[in-house]
Amino acid sequence: MVKAKALVLNGYGINCPYETAYAITASGGEAEIRHASEVLGNPTMLQDYNMLVLPGGFSFGDDIASAKVLANRLKYRAKDALQKFVDDEKLVIGICNGFQALVKMGLLPKPDFVQRVTLTYNASGKFEDRWVRLKMNVKSPCVFTKGIEYLDLPVRHGEGRFIPASREILEEMVGKQLTTCYYVNSRGEFADYPFNPNGSVLNVAGVCSENGRIFGLMPHPEAFNHFTNHPGWTRGAAKRGEGLKIFKNAVEHIEANL
Repeated sequence: MVKAKALVLNGYGINCPYETAYAITASGGEAEIRHASEVLGNPTMLQDYNMLVLPGGFSFGDDIASAKVLANRLKYRAKDALQKFVDDEKLVIGICNGFQALVKMGLLPKPDFVQRVTLTYNASGKFEDRWVRLKMNVKSPCVFTKGIEYLDLPVRHGEGRFIPASREILEEMVGKQLTTCYYVNSRGEFADYPFNPNGSVLNVAGVCSENGRIFGLMPHPEAFNHFTNHPGWTRGAAKRGEGLKIFKNAVEHIEANL
């Protein structure tokens, strides 16, 4: 059995590496926090790991656009190593700013370094910081969301509105069940703002690759690593840190398949 070993990216304004690494170790895996400059300077180091994690934050101050600078640096300085990583069917997850980087470098929805979708300014025109409810697409091939129906998680972003480049791209993603999770209200119904905090098309909160091994989402699963993280914990709203389910699925997949 192979041990799940994750590289958690840090540096240049990424600000959630420690919570993310904790979530992985609390789920039974191993996590090493490495500065992005190390990966950019020696991309082959990725081969020492079987999961790559791009945490949330404001990499490079979100200059130009959210995560665009980080995406370009990774694309043009670590492209071959990243391509080998995904070709070897290892796991990749991007959370919030990490999700923005994955779509802008072209690893999602297809890992061919061609951008097909974006995450742009919230329709509300302001930063959104609140807990949301997600409904998972149970037909999705996503490794990370297997067995999860609903999940409460916090969002904290100013550029989280999912928009595809064309109707054809959206239809293909929907047809292949790559739209992995959706913003819904407390009854599990599709609803507009504030339940959809950013105005995403079709309420999309996260997407995956066709093989389900690359996943990006705007809400923060690492921020729900203990039941007391949930705003309703004193009313018994949660008995565990349910965001850990995302990472537990990844660890179990690696142990069973790699």
